[in-house]
Amino acid sequence: MFDFSSRVALVTGAAGNLGLAVARAFQGAGARTVLVDRSAERLLRVFPEIRESPRHWLAGGVDLMTPGALEGIVAQAVQRFGRVDIMVNAAGGFRTGRPVHETRMETWDLLLDLNLRTSLVAARAVVPTMRAQRYGKIITVGARAALAGAANMAAYAASKAAVVRLTESMAAELKGDGINVNCVLPGTMDTPQNRSDRPDADFGTWVPLDAVADVILFLASEGARGINGAAVPVYGLS
Repeated sequence: MFDFSSRVALVTGAAGNLGLAVARAFQGAGARTVLVDRSAERLLRVFPEIRESPRHWLAGGVDLMTPGALEGIVAQAVQRFGRVDIMVNAAGGFRTGRPVHETRMETWDLLLDLNLRTSLVAARAVVPTMRAQRYGKIITVGARAALAGAANMAAYAASKAAVVRLTESMAAELKGDGINVNCVLPGTMDTPQNRSDRPDADFGTWVPLDAVADVILFLASEGARGINGAAVPVYGLS
């Protein structure tokens, strides 16, 4: 469906459920990949077949909640591959369960860090390279919850809404530099953790991970060259 054989894609949170699906999709479409995750051991476990590949690089031990954490990785990626064309921030997290007035401040801080800060740190790292080459695709991951508040989900919803506003702002700032910045808004994704947490749910209504990955690949493709600042819903049948 897509041909990324001339492109280099950097994926953060690459050993997580969505990151893994996105990384596999880019590799299947011919891209060279830079796969970033906080856990080096987990990266090696889920991508054993490419650990020695000259077309791919496993960059573990990177904490995206630390400012500047990705800048050295981007510089090394440019040394290895000559460029970085695409960045997908699949790092993030979810917590819920308490009303606003009972939600611990630590939970607010954690979700803002996991969702907003990682998106910001990742984007800041790749923008200078993309501006220099006059080409880039940045895709962030929001959530359906970003569109409206709901009981007992304020911290998560607010952190994902902030990702959407960040995406829109960067899109406005970078549209003259050959860089498209867009966001996907998945509904409930069909992951092992979600199935375990909600065993009585109708899994058939949830969005498959590869369906989200397909939308991300489209946004990274030339077919989406006219799309900038969009928040694309990917809800499955929910």
